Amino acid sequence: MKFDTETDRTGYQERSVLRHRGTSSDNAGRANDRVAEELPVALVVNGISHAVMMVTPRELEAFALGFALTEGLVAKAGDVFDIELREHERSFEVNLTIAQEDFVQLKQQRRSMAGRSGCGVCGIESLELLDMSPPPITAPPLHDATTLPPAIARAVAELGRHQELMSATGGVHGAAWCDASGAVLRVCEDVGRHNALDKLIGHLARDGVDMQGGFVFMSSRASYELVRKAARMNIPMLATISAPSTLAIDIAAEARVKLVSFCRKDGCVEYT
Repeated sequence: MKFDTETDRTGYQERSVLRHRGTSSDNAGRANDRVAEELPVALVVNGISHAVMMVTPRELEAFALGFALTEGLVAKAGDVFDIELREHERSFEVNLTIAQEDFVQLKQQRRSMAGRSGCGVCGIESLELLDMSPPPITAPPLHDATTLPPAIARAVAELGRHQELMSATGGVHGAAWCDASGAVLRVCEDVGRHNALDKLIGHLARDGVDMQGGFVFMSSRASYELVRKAARMNIPMLATISAPSTLAIDIAAEARVKLVSFCRKDGCVEYT
């Protein structure tokens, strides 16, 4: 599968700002600032609207493929036959053509949810859709207590040089794919941490990368959805710069995903 629009947008816009230095109004001046883009992206599956996400509009085909995989819309990358991107004035639409058996299952799931009574986001239907009990991964452990710290230190040291959008705007998350030694091989960026991870997974799946042989390093906190997405893809380890939540820890433990947070050059905290 070929992504036709991989580098079509910068992911930011320039806006005029009034920049203040110090406490005196005499130190204020007009300047141009680069601001990360955030626009609605509609995901349409076999002609039926499935979801609308707020995304930085770059690498959208990779995002759509990654989303389809990590959210269980398809079983494998080969089940996505075509991805078509349409740009509107202030939004985007990504049309996915998926295998009929996956589409039938998706329609059955949507139909089983229709017409049920509930209490909105706190209802049992919403909790079921969260998929908070992923099956254990089958990938073998990637690190032990000896090899983990140097791999994390290398990933931390290398991440910044790959974050072009972060350098330009200061306002996006990065999802990095690292080999077992911690070398950063690819980084995807987005205003949403889960979007950045979906973009990364979309690229890895498109390229046929063995996701058991490396780990994901995120420039964010570790939330439950990041762990769940990693578990779906049989990724053995998720590392993050900031703290995890209790639910992220619980899901990682259940799925046997190694969760490492507070990653710094001089150390990290292993939670599972």
